[in-house]
Amino acid sequence: MTASTANAQRFREFKMPDVGEGLTEAEILKWYVQPGDTVTDGQVVCEVETAKAAVELPIPYDGVVHELNFGEGVTVDVGTVIISVDTDPGAGPAAAPAVQEAAASQDEDAEPQGRQAVLVGYGAAPSSTKRRARKPQAGLPAQPEPARTAVQAELNGRGASAPAAAPVIAPAASPAAPVTPVANGTGAGHLGRPLAKPPVRKLAKDLGIDLAAISPTGPDGIITREDVHAAAAPSPVAPGGVAAPVSAAPEAVPAEPGLVDAAARERRVPVKGVRKATAQAMVASAFTAPHVTEFITVDVTRTMKLVQELKQDPEMAGLRVNPLLLVAKAFLVAIKRHPEVNASWDEARQEIVYKDYVNLGIAAATPRGLIVPNIKDAGVRTLPQLAAELGDLVATARDGKTSPAAMTGGTVTITNVGVFGVDTGTPILNPGESAILAFGAVKLQPWVHKGKVKARQVTTLALSFDHRLIDGELGSKLLADVAALLERPKRLITWG
Repeated sequence: MTASTANAQRFREFKMPDVGEGLTEAEILKWYVQPGDTVTDGQVVCEVETAKAAVELPIPYDGVVHELNFGEGVTVDVGTVIISVDTDPGAGPAAAPAVQEAAASQDEDAEPQGRQAVLVGYGAAPSSTKRRARKPQAGLPAQPEPARTAVQAELNGRGASAPAAAPVIAPAASPAAPVTPVANGTGAGHLGRPLAKPPVRKLAKDLGIDLAAISPTGPDGIITREDVHAAAAPSPVAPGGVAAPVSAAPEAVPAEPGLVDAAARERRVPVKGVRKATAQAMVASAFTAPHVTEFITVDVTRTMKLVQELKQDPEMAGLRVNPLLLVAKAFLVAIKRHPEVNASWDEARQEIVYKDYVNLGIAAATPRGLIVPNIKDAGVRTLPQLAAELGDLVATARDGKTSPAAMTGGTVTITNVGVFGVDTGTPILNPGESAILAFGAVKLQPWVHKGKVKARQVTTLALSFDHRLIDGELGSKLLADVAALLERPKRLITWG
């Protein structure tokens, strides 16, 4: 066994797993351990936020934390090492695991194929690409950059560990003509990979900026966020479409009275996590499924009275009873009467998939953004069971503990915009679902009841549906049935 192999077995590296099928990155929210802490197999070491939820990650090793490769708030790609553990701390000092690439390449044939098992998620898919060695710049001998390597390692959160042995620099055979460094915008004689923290690299990638073309202003030649934003800003253009030359020392021009720079009053927040996933899902849904939205206004006075009665029912003791509960039950009963609406469109196979189960999604506003967890097999739940599931779902979502599995497989959704005092809206379908019902605010309004105008509790419902799956007649019948059930909730018994 070589020293590098023994070192690799001693220092076990834990990579960012795919905690939800198909996810490519996650943000480290919080570390629960620090270097030097003792950990055990299955112990939670950090909390990460994916595009779907916040998830706690357990470590699959016993030992002592050797290194945290990234700090809190950093977005890390799936498959990237985030922490290393010394599984044999009593064996004395050893080389850090950061210098294991050579050993890994020698033992490549012994690597297991496919994804490796982890305690949370699906592991990281093996990469089929290999990085080619950099070619030295023409006219310049290949030289090591230990200082640059140490600085970049520090930026990546891995400390400034130096390689175990520095390469020997061969002297030039004969003096050559002076070589003028190639100007690349990063300073004279700047060679190798530009120095920047991972979030700055991601920002440059998102904005389409080449880091090699940026002049760094940070210490030790580090590229900062401000450098990237400055490079992304458009150059001033003179009349006629020609870029205006920048003077070496422009004179300060006094600002006009009352004129304030708009940029000084703006904030830029990276799009990531739940917000990023929501944006992608809504765009995909809006431009994939042809939406139709219908509205109906209904007298729900009897339903509101039933809510108050159920709160006093011993069978509902300890459960959260509110109007949303009865709206959900009415929606499920209406779907049972029109099961064709509970379907999805399979574009690849050109098929409609009819589902004999209803996974009811509930749109929940959380501090991290909008998420839509769903109640599995909601159509077969009793009212007390539905109340319990609904309460747990909302509480878990607001605590940021919703699992990725709870947000997959939904068939229809309810969004309760009424809690914000909104009458109604035109909700966008959750991708892969056939319908979404918006429940508006319940307000006291004049209403004709038994031939007389009286003050009644009234709400407006809006139903958006996929017109590929549901035609106007079917969608109208579904919405009318939901309204009829809420107008006379006794129908929940006779129709259900």
